[in-house]
Amino acid sequence: MISVVIPAYNEAERIESTISTLQHVLLDMNFELIVVDDGSKDETGSIAAKLGAKVIQLPVNRGKGTAMNQGVRSAKGEIILLVDADLGESVAVIKSLLDPVLKDEADLSIAHFSQVRRKGGFGLVKGLSHHGLYLCTGNRYYSPISGQRAMRRQVFESIGGFRPGWGMEVAMTIDAYHRGFRIVEVPIALTHRETGRNWAGFLHRSEQFRDIFTTLIQLYWQYRLQKGGNFR
Repeated sequence: MISVVIPAYNEAERIESTISTLQHVLLDMNFELIVVDDGSKDETGSIAAKLGAKVIQLPVNRGKGTAMNQGVRSAKGEIILLVDADLGESVAVIKSLLDPVLKDEADLSIAHFSQVRRKGGFGLVKGLSHHGLYLCTGNRYYSPISGQRAMRRQVFESIGGFRPGWGMEVAMTIDAYHRGFRIVEVPIALTHRETGRNWAGFLHRSEQFRDIFTTLIQLYWQYRLQKGGNFR
C-alpha cells in the first residue's frame, strides 16, 4: 500500500484540487490518503474529510515536521508519499516521483521542481541547503528543500522520524544518506504557491535559514564525530 501524507495549514483554497487530482491519478493503485490539519483556522480539515481523506486534526499549529510525523505514524503503507497541500492540479504528475521507489531503484526520491515562475527571495536558503548537504554528504542535491518525497517506510523508521522546524528536509536527506539509503532526485513539473518579496515572505525565509543553518551545524558535527577521518 502507498500512504499519501499531506500536511496542511489554512489550505482550504487549494486542498480540494490537490486531493481530487491525487485520487484520480492513483485510482489504479492501492493507496490511502491522510491529511494532517495542522491547527488550521479555515475549512481545510472539513473539505479533506468530505473528499474521503483520513483527517488527523491537531488543535494548534505545530509545524510541518511534527504534522508529518503524526501522519506517517498513523499510516499503513510500506511506501510513503509526502505531498504539500497547495500543489493543486499539478500533482497529476506525481507518479514520476513514485516510480524509482516502486521499481526498487531508490529508497528515497525527491522532486526536482521546474524553474519557479517568479523570484521569491535571493536564493540564500536554497544555496545554504545545497552547499550544506554537499559538506555533510559529498553529494550535490539540486532541490534540497523540496517537500515532495517518496520513500520506503524503512527510511522513516531508520532516521527516527522527521525533525521539527524548517530543517526537516535537509536533515531527512543527510540522515538517509548516512544510513546507506539510495537517494535520487526526479525532475518533475510540479508547481505550488510561491512566497513573494514582501515582509511575510522575507520573515518566512529568515526562519527557514535559521532552522536549516542550525540543523546543518548539528548534523555536520554529529556525523564528523561518528566517522572521524572517514567523514563523507
